[in-house]
Amino acid sequence: MRMAAAVTTSRAFLYSHHYHSLPFFLPSFFTASRVPRFHTRSPILLSAVKCLHSSSRRQNVVDILEERGLLESLTSEQLRHACSDPSIPPLKVYCGFDPTAESLHLGNLLGLIVLSWFQRCGHQTVALIGGATARVGDPSGKSLERPELDLETLSRNTSGITNTIGKILGSSGVSILNNYDWWKEVRLLDFLKDVGRFARVGSMMAKESVKKRLESEQGMSYTEFTYQLLQGYDFLYLFRNEGTNVQIGGSDQWGNITAGTELIRKILRADDAAYGLTFRLLLKSDGTKFGKSEDGAIWLSPSMLSPYKFYQYFFSVSDADVVRFLKILTFLDMNDIKQIESDMNRPGYLPNTAQRRLAEEVTRFVHGQDGLDEALKATEALRPGADTKLDWNTMQVISEDVPSCSFPYHQVLDLSVVDLSVSSGLLDSKSAARRLLKQGGLYLNNSRVDSENKRIESQDIVDGKLLLLSAGKKNKVLVRISSSS
Repeated sequence: MRMAAAVTTSRAFLYSHHYHSLPFFLPSFFTASRVPRFHTRSPILLSAVKCLHSSSRRQNVVDILEERGLLESLTSEQLRHACSDPSIPPLKVYCGFDPTAESLHLGNLLGLIVLSWFQRCGHQTVALIGGATARVGDPSGKSLERPELDLETLSRNTSGITNTIGKILGSSGVSILNNYDWWKEVRLLDFLKDVGRFARVGSMMAKESVKKRLESEQGMSYTEFTYQLLQGYDFLYLFRNEGTNVQIGGSDQWGNITAGTELIRKILRADDAAYGLTFRLLLKSDGTKFGKSEDGAIWLSPSMLSPYKFYQYFFSVSDADVVRFLKILTFLDMNDIKQIESDMNRPGYLPNTAQRRLAEEVTRFVHGQDGLDEALKATEALRPGADTKLDWNTMQVISEDVPSCSFPYHQVLDLSVVDLSVSSGLLDSKSAARRLLKQGGLYLNNSRVDSENKRIESQDIVDGKLLLLSAGKKNKVLVRISSSS
């Protein structure tokens, strides 16, 4: 009873002595009953309140991230303690995603993975769509100001990203919010009076993302300069209204995250109550960014990149990177990963076994089991010499990922495979086709062509519509067959 009385008194003090003086931050629904979400100057107010439903220590998500090579920085080591202390209720963690494209890409994947790790360790998670902040553009890591997006594009991008996050994390209960829902009501003068006066220009200019841009020829617009304050206010809003006390982001988000923890400390006078955690950016062993292919970004939406092509991207990871990516991009037990690493150094190791496991795990996380099954079926169907019988549905799955051409049925029927391989653009000349055939590298529908006299028969044409020609393992052409005129 004494504990409950003390907590009630602290809540009443917080409300009556501070929050009533901030009309801009107190919407009509904000009452003293919502104050229990706040923390005091002590490490965490609720550390004194026993979490009745938890009798054992939670897995410490910070330790897990650190062991797997994901952790970059913490704003306070107190966060590590809060992650495992059974007397502290689960944390509420958010990660922001600006809708600058219709889909998230591989660079955003770590944010989803870290959110998922928090979920798996018993914490609550929020994915924040930056419907408002995307109109400004985050300057972090950018050498040029982002192009302005029109409202129709922003709406379409927001819908696409919301659907992607929902499919990947939705089953585990993530909350998806849009910061435009509160920013649309904000008036500039109120914001400057109630928030801007707590921001120190010197500190804002000292942020790494700002310093780099100021030193460049392009400089930085005032609009971009305010971005860190806008993101900082998002954290303040979520802390106050949603009980969200941790923000996560890539290492390039450190300045934006600390802008939020500082606003919470100064405006709400809540010390050691809100935390930030950054994870390392996704880089290859040579220091270059991991997330671009020859064709551009690796999108997470199947409408922009098929599960097959997504799978193939991870299947092609180098041996120098694959173990590290297994640690940071999958949820495999560390002992299993160590075993995979050990197997790679043993005689008889089948090349790409580790890559295959990586591709399977990441594809399953992003596209679900159905997406993985589709990718595996397409992969097998495109493997020269495979026993998989090609069918129309499988060929349609791979059609966007393989060069194609079209011919009328009557032009293809009875045409030699050597001639077709040249006409389709698979090979440059008949001599090259004959040479490859003799070497055993020319395939029709994954079956090796053994004779120069082989001609296209009706039974070769899959469902009367398609042929697949292959020159070795990588070069392929899908031949579409149209009806005779």
